[in-house]
Amino acid sequence: MDLNLDTLKQEILGYLEQSEFAVFRSAPGGLEGLPIVPWDVERYPDYQMFLDTARKTGAKMILFASREFDAPEIDEAVEELDDCDLSREERRDLQARLRELRVHEGVTCSLELAFDHHARMYVYEIRPDWYDEFLSIGDEIAVHLPADETEQEDDGSFGYFSNN
Repeated sequence: MDLNLDTLKQEILGYLEQSEFAVFRSAPGGLEGLPIVPWDVERYPDYQMFLDTARKTGAKMILFASREFDAPEIDEAVEELDDCDLSREERRDLQARLRELRVHEGVTCSLELAFDHHARMYVYEIRPDWYDEFLSIGDEIAVHLPADETEQEDDGSFGYFSNN
């Protein structure tokens, strides 16, 4: 879904301010490595349903994180693309797709809401289609990098985007 997450972010924060929840502003991707249960945002995109579930389970605190899409993410993907073993046509296609994504620089690309219940993090995460496209391009690039170029960073990422 191609939502305007900047608008949704303000709506969610306004809703949370009016609620009884304490809001902990966490870092995007801060839940990696924890046992998580993802909310089905495809069939149930309403964040209020998620927060109602949190309320009914007795949650007092909601973790909130947002992430903006930055130019360095695209720049690093382009650099990685230069090292790929691809045909000229495949490289041009990926470069064009990356160029098209530049219009989204500075735009919110991910929103996360989460609460703890019985040692599991229940997570509502929403991303627009264009950001999923960027992650898909990143996966395509990673597949075509020489073996020593695809070594993961300490946090499990390949250095230029988050898969969460």
